[in-house]
Amino acid sequence: MLKGPGSGQRLDILEWLRDPVAHFPHRRPADLLEDGVTPEALAVKLGVSRAVARTHLDLLTGVGLLRARKVGRRTYYRPDEYRIAEVSHYFEKGW
Repeated sequence: MLKGPGSGQRLDILEWLRDPVAHFPHRRPADLLEDGVTPEALAVKLGVSRAVARTHLDLLTGVGLLRARKVGRRTYYRPDEYRIAEVSHYFEKGW
């Protein structure tokens, strides 16, 4: 997942979502820290279509690195810090 096409963008996404306030504009009604970021906001940041951003988000969510949360009609994404730490631990051990 982190070695295929788009892997650099996925790493950027993980980094940006760790500190969304520094990387994304605040939009109501959601809170960047509590709720996360929308695919639309991420698409703008990456300079890609919403579908491409959604594909990255779905992949990262599928492997457990992100959590998705519905607020109204929108889905917001934020990192699963516990799972990221767990995966990092495996890589540190030479997995």
